[in-house]
Amino acid sequence: MSDAAPPTLLVATANQGKLRELRVLIEGFSLVSLRDVGIDDLDEPGADYRSNATAKALEASRRSGMLAIADDSGLEVDALGGAPGWFSARFGGTHGRDQANREALVEALRGVAAPARTARFRCCVAVADCKGALDDRVLVGVGTCGGRVIEAPRGTGGFGYDPLLIPDGYDETLAELDETVKNALSHRARAIAAVMPALRAYVAASRGVH
Repeated sequence: MSDAAPPTLLVATANQGKLRELRVLIEGFSLVSLRDVGIDDLDEPGADYRSNATAKALEASRRSGMLAIADDSGLEVDALGGAPGWFSARFGGTHGRDQANREALVEALRGVAAPARTARFRCCVAVADCKGALDDRVLVGVGTCGGRVIEAPRGTGGFGYDPLLIPDGYDETLAELDETVKNALSHRARAIAAVMPALRAYVAASRGVH
């Protein structure tokens, strides 16, 4: 982007697994977390991925005065009518408890045959800069990763439902795949890739880089 110090980007999450993943996916920026700037985890008041990601990005940017990125994602299981969907982080009853969420999903699909276990991860990311030219607008990127849900978790990588989803074209779960492979096909990687051109152009214009 230039020889100047990399721009700082606030990641609007308290999820350390997600933060680690984004540090790999987002190059050319210095990433800081909500914890780094003294902000508690943010609410997700919407009823879909885009509205939740947008609300979190705008709130993080307003409260910090920084360029901020947020995402909302979920696992959509066809046999469950698209659930848990945007409610994925709370499926086990308590927000952010990965093991409880996985256990709840395994139980919900008990007895469902393999051909009916099709699913997809969906992610929406939003970038806000309330004190910059974006004002109250956001940059948005979306991505999906299709596959099937297995009967029991496998693998120690990733986070969330990664140990339960085998992506299309593979025999391993997202938690078993090499990080480089996962980052080339995951829903979050694809959403980040979709928003990065606009984000880089915005930062370059803000810095007067041509």
